[in-house]
Amino acid sequence: MVSAHSDIGSEQRDSPAGDGTEEVTLAIQGMHCASCVLRLESELQKAPGVVAATVNLASERASVEVVPGVAERAALIAAVERAGYRAREAVSEDWEARERDAERRSLFRAAVVALALGWSMFFALQVNRWADLRWDRDLLFVVVFAVATPALLWSGRGIFRAALLVARHGTSDMNTLITLGVGAAFAYSVVATFAAGLIEDAGLARDTFYDTALIIVGFVTLGRYLEARAKGRTSAAIKRLLKMRPTTARVVRDGVEEEVLVEALRSGDLLAIRPGEKFPVDGEVVDGRSTVDESMLTGESLPVEKGPGARVFGATINGTGRLRFRATQVGGETVLAQIIKLVEAAQGSKPPVQRLADRIAAVFVPVVIAIAMVSLLLWWGLGPSPSLTLGILNAVAVLVVACPCALGLATPTAIMVGVGKGAQRGVLIRNAAALERVEDVTTVVLDKTGTVTHGRPEVTDVLTIAAWSEPELLRLAASVERGSEHALGEAIVKAAAARDLVLAEPEEFEAVPGKGAGGRVDGRRVEVGNAGLMADRGYATGLLAESAAGLAGAGKTPMFVAVDGAVAGVIAVADTLKPTAAEAVRRLSDLGLRVILLTGDNAFTARAVGDAIGADDVIAEVLPADKASVVERLQRDGEVVAMVGDGINDAPALALADVGIAMGGGTDVAIETAQITLMRDDPLGVFGAVTLSRATMRTIRQNLGWAFGYNVLLIPVAAGLFYPLFQVVGPVPGGLHWLLGDQGFLEPIVAAFAMMLSSLSVMANSLRLQRLDFAAHGGPRSAPPRWRQPFPSKAVV
Repeated sequence: MVSAHSDIGSEQRDSPAGDGTEEVTLAIQGMHCASCVLRLESELQKAPGVVAATVNLASERASVEVVPGVAERAALIAAVERAGYRAREAVSEDWEARERDAERRSLFRAAVVALALGWSMFFALQVNRWADLRWDRDLLFVVVFAVATPALLWSGRGIFRAALLVARHGTSDMNTLITLGVGAAFAYSVVATFAAGLIEDAGLARDTFYDTALIIVGFVTLGRYLEARAKGRTSAAIKRLLKMRPTTARVVRDGVEEEVLVEALRSGDLLAIRPGEKFPVDGEVVDGRSTVDESMLTGESLPVEKGPGARVFGATINGTGRLRFRATQVGGETVLAQIIKLVEAAQGSKPPVQRLADRIAAVFVPVVIAIAMVSLLLWWGLGPSPSLTLGILNAVAVLVVACPCALGLATPTAIMVGVGKGAQRGVLIRNAAALERVEDVTTVVLDKTGTVTHGRPEVTDVLTIAAWSEPELLRLAASVERGSEHALGEAIVKAAAARDLVLAEPEEFEAVPGKGAGGRVDGRRVEVGNAGLMADRGYATGLLAESAAGLAGAGKTPMFVAVDGAVAGVIAVADTLKPTAAEAVRRLSDLGLRVILLTGDNAFTARAVGDAIGADDVIAEVLPADKASVVERLQRDGEVVAMVGDGINDAPALALADVGIAMGGGTDVAIETAQITLMRDDPLGVFGAVTLSRATMRTIRQNLGWAFGYNVLLIPVAAGLFYPLFQVVGPVPGGLHWLLGDQGFLEPIVAAFAMMLSSLSVMANSLRLQRLDFAAHGGPRSAPPRWRQPFPSKAVV
């Protein structure tokens, strides 16, 4: 019996097809081949109000884009029934999991019964023939019929009922091929058992194929059982994400902690988290300090410090501290829920490469049936005696060996595993088309601020004259800058705080716009500013001027510090490089990609950053509004462009690029911005996305090549192509004897086994993507940056 059910959930969204469409997801059981997919898509698209429908064989889901108020769920269910399946609304994910477990157990039992009885009959009949035991043939055939018939009907009930259902609607699928093949073998056997005279009068061999029919059903069912298990592994990423969600939360009401179900939480609730517990929803810390393991979201293994005002995310794990936080996103609004939706949508989408397989699948089954009929007629009319027996066996072999399952599974299984693997490593892919397009990228454009650099200024150097120590000079400068709101001043204050320096409250504070600030600290007159401020005050910069020029040449901003009218040192501030920026660029270059740094900074600073990371080209002094124009110009030059930005102010360029990659850091905005989102704020994720795309597309091509090659080669072999050849060249070689028998004919049992292996090989090849290691690609690690700075010890610009 073909069973189907649907877990129908909807999501309001804006889509390319139209504004305000709704996406309805149907979770379907019972699909077995590419023909099932095409039939379901065709029927769903005929339903009123349906804009588009995509069915995924591997995930057993249909994504239907509908117009609210026009399309009805009852109509979608009716469309599934018109395609030969039944649909009903599921009540929970657990219910769906139980249904699939029950289906797998049923398939396993059916396979065991069919194979055990089939092989027992095969050996019993062979022993009778080989040992010449002279068992009564008539009685033996009747006994075998009595045992085989109920076993065949029970073990193959799902296959036969599915074939009847689709036949009622004038279509065919994989079940049709198996039913025709098994039916032909069984019908011939029944005639040989109960109407032996007809067989003998026709000059045919009186033999039965009950064992063949059972073994064919057994292999097909065993293959489907193994496929079902493998499909569960392809969706392992989603299952892990779902298991991460806690089921209860501790709400603080009137100062008392109360445990409630997560579903009962509302935005604004105050929640308490103890050490080691998972955050139930997203929120903002109100009080307490702790570290949080966010690796399940970002792939970053190091814990993140959290304090009042910090954002926390559902399913991340609290460290050793106690926290209270205010819920800001609950239910489907949490970052984890968005990730799950995104991954599910991507796994259910189709890349353009699937179009060829779809076109072939549309005519595959009818063509195979036609080949089987032609084979039957040709061998019956032209073959050696017993010609009809040979014709039937060859036709059965053709029907059984054909494998549209491999065609249907080739692309979706690889997409599911690839997208899931990316999600585990913090690379979120919006759809399969984006995953395919990344493979074609020739140029990667990196926005500087927030992508290559941290996006915030930091102190990189402290240079002093002999009379002053670095800590004292930094303390005086930071004390003055306490009263400043300038970003450079804030960087100096943060550097002093990092070194636990005790700052003084400045007196007589004075801000000089565009130049610096001054004030009295501990009775001394301290001024911090650029060379212009020093010149205005008449202070001589001496040898420090040369050092400042060198720092400026490296793309840094030097700030002089004068104490009581004399220049005492220079503090350099810059937006520091991310530790992995140079490594990411080197790895992308090793993949043959051109890397361009794009920034609004002046050319001097931009070139310093570009040289530090090893970029091929630098495009500087570009306004945010003009970044899209740069992408467009590159595309006109024939480049396939991936734009990498922070997902907010780079939105126009991200949208225009062939592939937009957002350095999201796990924010809601980033998830909605680009085709690919890097949850981890690490430019190496760009290399990971490219590596993942290339590996996935390579796997898809391998799968399709195998599926096409298998069918193109073995269908003619099953039709008897090798028989004339071996009549000319001699007996079948020993190495092929097990496959082709004595005369070069493919045994139906071997055909069934080969069909099973074809589908499983596609699944196994796709599952290899789970072992893909992003870090293992790109050659040896690069050397550290070409220059080092004494303060602090990190790569800087």
